[in-house]
Amino acid sequence: MQQNTNEDGGLHKKQKPARLSDIVRAIDTSQEITIGELADSLGERAFGALLFIFAVPNAIPMPPGTSAILGLPLVILTWQVMVGRQTLWLPAVVRKRRIPRDLLRTFVDKVTPVMARLERVLKPRLGLVVTSNLAERMIGLVAFPLALILFLPIPFANMPPALAIACLALGLAERDGLAVLVGYVFSAASVGILAAVSSALYAGAVAFFHALFGV
Repeated sequence: MQQNTNEDGGLHKKQKPARLSDIVRAIDTSQEITIGELADSLGERAFGALLFIFAVPNAIPMPPGTSAILGLPLVILTWQVMVGRQTLWLPAVVRKRRIPRDLLRTFVDKVTPVMARLERVLKPRLGLVVTSNLAERMIGLVAFPLALILFLPIPFANMPPALAIACLALGLAERDGLAVLVGYVFSAASVGILAAVSSALYAGAVAFFHALFGV
């Protein structure tokens, strides 16, 4: 799964590969597959495609337990983008983790039509924010803490960071700097929402104990 690199060290491809929607549509949903098998099937699109595949189920209604299955691989992937790793690596325990058939089928059925519509407007542009090694590391730097939020059992915190990572992943996969910028906006909004939710939960807990114990 060696990535083709451009002169500035980024993950830029020499030839434009198949659309992400085609890759997702080709996933075999007739049986369970492992995360390793899924990663191997993506080839050069592994980083951007897997980031999207692991993030977007947390942004849409999916079967319970989705974040528990996809959260850890997402953390590992975003960390590798952040440090500038050019080849995908997943530990054996993650590669062997199985993705349930129902989860795969729900993902493909719900996401493929949306992706096909998005791909009509996605195109290589604003390369300064997506095609260099520094730009890719910046994407990883922003996505990594969001992936940690997804991995942690924080109430009501999954959807905004998942949407932000999905936008960043689309930008990375399609070399679309505008999608990356949209992802940065969603990332900032995610932090704001998380701060507001955390503050509300803290205030609620304080009010509860004050009412219960008078302290």
